[in-house]
Amino acid sequence: MRSAIVITSIFPPTEAVRAFSHMKEYKLIVVGDIKTPANWFCDNVDYISFDRQEKSDHSLSKMLPSNHYCRKMLGYLEAINLGVEYIIDTDDDNIPKNNWRFPEFEQTFECIDDDLGFVNIYQLFTKQNIWPRGLPLDLITTDFELDKRINLRKCNVGIWQGLADEDPDVDAIYRLTNDIPCYFNERAPVVLGSGTICPFNTQNTIIRKELFPLMYLPTSVTFRFTDILRGLVAQPIMWLYNYQLGFTNSTVVQKRNPHDYMKDFASEIPMYQYCRKVIELVTNSISNSESIETNLYSAYKSLVKSGIICEKEIETLNAWLLDLERLR
Repeated sequence: MRSAIVITSIFPPTEAVRAFSHMKEYKLIVVGDIKTPANWFCDNVDYISFDRQEKSDHSLSKMLPSNHYCRKMLGYLEAINLGVEYIIDTDDDNIPKNNWRFPEFEQTFECIDDDLGFVNIYQLFTKQNIWPRGLPLDLITTDFELDKRINLRKCNVGIWQGLADEDPDVDAIYRLTNDIPCYFNERAPVVLGSGTICPFNTQNTIIRKELFPLMYLPTSVTFRFTDILRGLVAQPIMWLYNYQLGFTNSTVVQKRNPHDYMKDFASEIPMYQYCRKVIELVTNSISNSESIETNLYSAYKSLVKSGIICEKEIETLNAWLLDLERLR
């Protein structure tokens, strides 16, 4: 199979998991944790139980904390071991629509201008006042007028982020102050130019093989920061090799698992504090004369030096890179 879908779950098989399991052209991998039911089973799913993870020969399996979203990386490694060309990241509460799919990676698309810094991509898909988790808070009321910043260009997309209807990926501030469901308008896919940034997540996302190292999920930051930090680190590195981030229509409906919004808010505080600083540090620590893996390591070393993450993160990152090298 060319593509694998990777999900982590602590619940019995959900509606979303069952829907993805019927897609025979994809390898579906579900990663459990300590809280996942011991008798978890779903047809057409490669389920990686916590016990199986503990017995794995992956260096990473010995390093990851339990009850943490970062254990999803063991599913990535399983997919990479199968030789897939694409990995699709999603969650157990994202139900695929009938039109669930991603665009081609190399094609002419609408492309937002280069070097705009942070933008709110949701504004091209809805008039609702809503923003993606990870957008700097001082920009949440900004009208970016993105429709005036778009031109058709030949693009080389490395990562596609599909949107999610009903309860999309927003921060706790949106949910505490508004929480109106959002159903995005359909439009043509849009790609970000180099130097133009938007947070992306692990909800409905496809990554091509060349960028698999950038799927590393940091383990020493809060739950609500880990996938956003991954995306902020990835974007400047992608630009070095002429890869771009693209966004496409909502192709899943999120029936969100229960959350405590105040706990989410507390978990997001480091994200609010450091999102701009991360882009600056990563950009200044990488070089197009180095490999993606070397640049990823340099980026995280710069985050350690600045105090955004702790030194132990480098040990886990090294285990990830070692496992990737072994699977080549």
